[in-house]
Parts: sequence; C-alpha cells; structure tokens
Amino acid sequence: MQPTAGITPSTLSVKDLPWQVEWNKDTCTLCGRCTSVCPVSAIELAVHRKRVVETTTGLLQKPKNTYSVFHGIRQRTDAAYACIGCAMCTMVCPNNAIRPMRLDEGTALRFHNNRGGHARTRGGRRNAPDSLLDQIKFIRISMLTDPALDAGRHEFELRTLLGRVLPPEQGLKAFQENGWVPAVREIYPLVIGSMSFGALSPNMWEGLQMGVAYLNEEMGMPVRMCTGEGGCPPRLLRSRFLKYVILQIASGYFGWDEILHAIPQMKEDPCAIEIKYGQGAKPGDGGLLMWHKVNKLIASIRGVPPGVSLPSPPTHQTQYSIEESVAKMIQSMSMAWGFRVPVYPKISATTTSRAVLNNLVRNPYAAGLAIDGEDGGTGAAYNVSMNHMGHPIASNIRDCYHDLVQQGCQNEIPLIAGGGIGKNGNLAHNAAALIMLGASMVQVGKYVMQAGAGCVGSEIDRCNICNLGRCPKGITSQDPRVYRRLDPEKVAERVVDFYLAFDTELRKIFAPLGRSTSLPVGMSDALGIANKHAADRLGIQYVV
Repeated sequence: MQPTAGITPSTLSVKDLPWQVEWNKDTCTLCGRCTSVCPVSAIELAVHRKRVVETTTGLLQKPKNTYSVFHGIRQRTDAAYACIGCAMCTMVCPNNAIRPMRLDEGTALRFHNNRGGHARTRGGRRNAPDSLLDQIKFIRISMLTDPALDAGRHEFELRTLLGRVLPPEQGLKAFQENGWVPAVREIYPLVIGSMSFGALSPNMWEGLQMGVAYLNEEMGMPVRMCTGEGGCPPRLLRSRFLKYVILQIASGYFGWDEILHAIPQMKEDPCAIEIKYGQGAKPGDGGLLMWHKVNKLIASIRGVPPGVSLPSPPTHQTQYSIEESVAKMIQSMSMAWGFRVPVYPKISATTTSRAVLNNLVRNPYAAGLAIDGEDGGTGAAYNVSMNHMGHPIASNIRDCYHDLVQQGCQNEIPLIAGGGIGKNGNLAHNAAALIMLGASMVQVGKYVMQAGAGCVGSEIDRCNICNLGRCPKGITSQDPRVYRRLDPEKVAERVVDFYLAFDTELRKIFAPLGRSTSLPVGMSDALGIANKHAADRLGIQYVV
C-alpha cells in the first residue's frame, strides 16, 4: 500500500508478512523476469526516491539535501498479494539479486487472509511437522538372511492383491452356484493416489500416465494410478493403457457420462473402480474445482460449461448410507463391466471406518476399502479442516485390521492406506510401517508432485496455492502460459526414478525380516516405537 493512502485496519507492513523479499540493488539489472513469473504478483517494479543530507566543513554553510531517483523492486503488503515463498523469482534471476526469506515473527497475515468474508483455503497438507509414522522402528531381524546384502540382490517380487480374495471353499461354491468369482488384480503396493484431470495440469497428468506406462511396459512393475474425480481424456478410455488406471467416481459424478458411453469401445478394462465418499484433508466435505481452473478442455471432459466452479456435494445424492452404497453403487459398477473389475469405496479416516468395513465384509462385491488419513493433502481444503479434523491413518488402519482378524477375514479384503505417507521424505519407511500395521497397499499424492514435478509446497505454508490455479511450477495450473514450464517427459522420468528408488528401499526393509515371498501384512511384532502411549495404542513394542 502506498504511504499516502493512509493507515487502515487492513494495512500491513513487510515485517508482518511471513515471507519477505530481499532485493540487492547493486546486482539487479532490472530485467523484469522476477515480476513476470511471480504467481501471486507479490513484487512489482517501482520508482525509489532517495534523500541524502550533505554537510560541509564550513560553520556558516547550511547542510543541503540531494535527491536521487532509481528504479527497482518493491514488495506488496496487501494480504491478497502476500509472498508465498515459492522462490520462482530466485530461479529466474540471472544475478541472484532477489530471494524470499522466512520470518517467523510475521504472524499478522493469518488474521487478514479472510478478506471478503471467506475462510481460508489452501493446498499442501497439515501444518504438523511431527509424524508418528517416522518414529516407528523395525526391530525384528531374521538371522537366516544377510541384512548386509545389497538391496539389488534381493530378487523377490513386491506384489499385492487388489480385490476380494475368497477362501478356497467359498470361491469354489460361488463359482459352482453362480459361475462367478470376485475379480482380483495383482498390482504394485504403491499406488499413485487420486488427483483429477483438472486439479492437475494437462502436462502433469500426461507425465504421470507416461511414467506409469513405462514402469509397466519396460520395468515389469504393475504400478497403478487413480484418476480422481473428473473423468479422464477420451483417448485414454479407448487405449490399451486403461488397464493401468483406477477410475474414481465421486459425489459430483464428473466425467462419468463419457466413461460409461465409452465402455463398448474400451480395448481394456480399467484396473479397478474407486467410489469416493471422503478424503483425509476434509472429512465429510465435498471437493471443489474453482472456476478459473475450468477451461474448455476440462469443461468438455466433465460435461459442464466452461468458467463455472464445480463443487462436489458432501455426500452422494442418490444414496442414504454405506449399506445402500454396497447394494446400489458397488453392485451397479460391477455389473457395468460384467463383474470383471474390482470395485471398492474410499473413505476418510474416522471413528466410523470400522462400521463401514464391517458392512463391506458381508458383501462379496466389495473389493477392498481405501482409508485416507488426516495428513492427506488437497488443493481446496479449508484450514480448519486440514489442521483440526480427521483421524491419523496409523491407528485407523490398525483398528480396521484388528476387526478383520477377529472375523477371520484379514486375508480377504485389502486395506489401502493413504494420508501423509512420505510427508518428511521417508516414503519407503512409512509405507513399510503401514503394511506391517495391516495395510495391503498404500497410496500417495503429494509425494508424487514433490518428487516427480518439483512441487515447492511445504507443511510450513510455503507456496501451497494449488487451489488458485497459479502453481509456479505448472503442476496444478490450467493456464497454458504456466503449465508449458512442465515437460511431461521429464515428469515421467522422475516418476520412474522415485519408484525404482522406493522399490530398492522397500526390499532392503523386508528382506532382513525374512519375508521374501509375500508382503508382511499385519506383521506388527517387527515394529517398535519409543512412545509408550503410541505403542499401547498400536499394539506394538515399546522400545527405548
């Protein structure tokens, strides 16, 4: 705000902002690159006027003022244009003349970001740096193996099953009576979680699909990717690569008209169908794709006019309860593909997760249950939802697995865990811990953006403008001027790299446990933690 505009209740100084822009006048060449790439217009070109008082040696002469005018960079202090610390200005500056600096004292912005009467929404994940998963240790080592072997020499395959696995006698009986057994897929235990075509840019989505296809076709790793709500491009529906995709249907049903109409022309069945009822970052709330991200391409795929906001209802409007979902949605989706495709629901991690699971156990059409913990990230969640709602994924998965054990169904219905996995970079460690707590597979979203496309968002509220469509890296933007910065082939290359690294680390964890033929699902005696309360809650060993 200009100094002459006066002081108002919304006036902020640079010291009030959590991110401050440092600019070096001596090395800046005024090329203007920094102001052109700033996604929130936090800096602008400005004219600076400097006054210098010159004194003389004579006692009778008065000091005089000299003025100089120079051009430079000025940081805006309006809350709507506050710097987000993405450092795009630093990346494009040829002389390193500018950089954002974090100021922990700058806390006033949190009281001003609700201008217009709107609660704050942001991308990223919860602002909680501590992770329970990172505290878990693997404490059981089999003496029949050599932990010192290089991980590349562990030749066993990492595979898991997606779908209802009936006991032999029940499967034989079902086949004899109905000529049908539940569909089961053998896939890799790390799934790319649901990020829709619309939430992600076209280049990012294409890069992920290319990476998944390469892993399957060239590396022999059956990796799968979930589309998220919003459908997918028509050419993918009619290609042979559809078998590597999990199609998601949510309460908005966006894009499903085109998917259902394309069934007769599909060369391959999709890997599975995921029915979304909730996500970890905003339990019980619906999704929202803001109007400025709904361009003509997104609108045509979703079957809506361009330039309108697309909110998903908090609940499926055609269903009253999870029991009705099993009877209507899961069965109808199974029938649409001739019972050849596994169908399972995705819910938020809450205290009602066990009730949902117990209902699914009694129905042979349910292929599994995906649970998204409170640390899951999303582009348009409210701050209060991300930071104060939901259930930790570790204890929720453990409770559900104990329920399956008590019913003798722990090997029948797979549990899919998500939400905050790899939040601090320990992807393989977190995934292994959740598998040993009872999950059959895990799914990640934010980690893929960070590792595959160089997302600069963080849990200390750096960047995190996924919901605004101004992503500086072009990951979540629908503006072609921005997402052209992202090379799909480079994204695919990075996806392959981190999957191969994850595979090596996971083998290095599982091989010393003496498990070389199957995943150690529920093998909690191999886990320990230095937190007594957490050990009692999870039913693992307390180690100090």
